[in-house]
Amino acid sequence: MEIKKIGVLGAGAMGGGIAQVAAQAGFDVILSDIELTFVNKAVDRMEAFMQKSVAKGKMAPEQKEAALGRIKCAKGTAGFDDADMVIEAIIENLEAKKTAFKELDQVCKPEAVLATNTSSMSITVLSNETSRPAQVAGIHFFNPPALMKLVEVVRGYYTSDETVQTVSGVAKSMGKTSIEVKKDYPGFVVNRLMLAQYLEAIRMVEQGVATPRDIDTALKLGLNHPMGQFELQDFAGVDIGYHVLNYLYEEHKEAFWSPPQSLKELIRAGRFGRKSGAGWYEY
Repeated sequence: MEIKKIGVLGAGAMGGGIAQVAAQAGFDVILSDIELTFVNKAVDRMEAFMQKSVAKGKMAPEQKEAALGRIKCAKGTAGFDDADMVIEAIIENLEAKKTAFKELDQVCKPEAVLATNTSSMSITVLSNETSRPAQVAGIHFFNPPALMKLVEVVRGYYTSDETVQTVSGVAKSMGKTSIEVKKDYPGFVVNRLMLAQYLEAIRMVEQGVATPRDIDTALKLGLNHPMGQFELQDFAGVDIGYHVLNYLYEEHKEAFWSPPQSLKELIRAGRFGRKSGAGWYEY
């Protein structure tokens, strides 16, 4: 199926970033959220990001205007009726995502592909909320979508080869490198590896082995990571990592995935990372 118009549900950091990448790649985009205020703020962030690219000579002014001109702002799911593909990028909450997929299935045309940007949750569970499970897949971008090159294309139990090819093709058109996650396993590839490392880093802090800052320095200078685990979680949102760990624990029922006590204390204190002014570090 040829994809020309892409809907993005959710105008937060990820949804707005995905919409920007899609528009810059030449797709017509419908960006929607529960309130137009959120969508307008996302467009303002895109414009600021692109303006910096123009100032650095990485983008021509007319390219910026053309990309922004491809974005249509909407509220709710009603505006997705003529989209060829919709990417859900709302909160990492399974029940909220299930509700969204049920609504999208009712609104979108029968041939449309429905994809989710979830970082860990079951594609199969979401596809079961629709009448088109073969046309449902994961398309997991990384933060920030405009800069990160990887996309995980994730199969649900019923996802067809054609859908995988379509979603992978869209990622390629956006300038991304995709990997195929062949089994609908919680955490997929990257988060399964990353969160295991994050948990070990927290346990080392709790055991008094090293401080968060020294562990981050070790990861950056010893393993050549661009950011340490504590810096990364503060950037992405401490609460996001916490919710994903809870999901992995519920799926596996293994103590390994249980959120450590010090992480729970951060959540209870409202220290969600950069967005709240404090997480593992002060900002």
